[in-house]
Amino acid sequence: MKFDQNLAAIHGYLCSDGYVIKNPESQSHKYYYIGLRNTCLTLLEDFNGRCNKAFNVTPIIYRNERCKFQSKEVFYRLTKNDTYYSDKWSLPILSKKNLSLWLRAYFDCDGWVFVEERQNRHIGLDSINHNGLSQIQQALKRFQIESKVKRVKNGYMSRLLIYKKESLVNYQKHIGFLHPDKKEKLRQVIESYVDYTWHFPSQQNRLKEFVIALLKEKVKIKYNGIRKVNSILKSNLTNVSTALNELFGIDSKVYGPWINGYGTPYYELVVQKKDKIAKLNKILSLTKI
Repeated sequence: MKFDQNLAAIHGYLCSDGYVIKNPESQSHKYYYIGLRNTCLTLLEDFNGRCNKAFNVTPIIYRNERCKFQSKEVFYRLTKNDTYYSDKWSLPILSKKNLSLWLRAYFDCDGWVFVEERQNRHIGLDSINHNGLSQIQQALKRFQIESKVKRVKNGYMSRLLIYKKESLVNYQKHIGFLHPDKKEKLRQVIESYVDYTWHFPSQQNRLKEFVIALLKEKVKIKYNGIRKVNSILKSNLTNVSTALNELFGIDSKVYGPWINGYGTPYYELVVQKKDKIAKLNKILSLTKI
């Protein structure tokens, strides 16, 4: 089967929530059904329109839960070299553009998006087709999307997960979702990532103001009056340490990484000499922190 954009998306739909079936040989009544089961009207309408363009047919959207049509010709065209059973389908060889549409259709139906800010953000897929999920994992690499596949439910099912911010951004950019809820959740996932880098001004006057404001917000008292500042990025603290020395003559040291109670690595800048602590207090006008 020669794939264009419509056939690529249709194939992805059929491998996920679709069906291509005919009557059992024992039955005298003949039928050839092609359809998509889904409760998202947006996906049903997309499937409908693509089938109309690809096969010159008019599918019926039934109770906003499936879109189907009958055609012996289309049935044999679709099944000549492919199967769409949940455990047997295979990802066809496609151009990058057509592959993007196949993946979009498949993830639109069977994928999910999970967003828990700063805790767990990912796109996921479950499938009993272990080989098919491995093919999807390899296909995602063409778009610089990293994923992990593991067995779940006592090995009965495989699960694919996309975690990293760069991979989630690349998924949004190159594949995306048509499903409105999943599209919105992916937007929330991308926007939930915090930029943990402290951006230091280059001009000295602005740099002084920035460092003073930063320390007023983040400095804490350790035992024996020692002042400390924490960050998950070592570069943030080395920049503060350099600025303290060059702008105010205050020595400091950066230690770490340590591990906090959530298992997250972090670093610690410490001002521990009494005269330097006093100087820092004066600069920040500290009486209490």
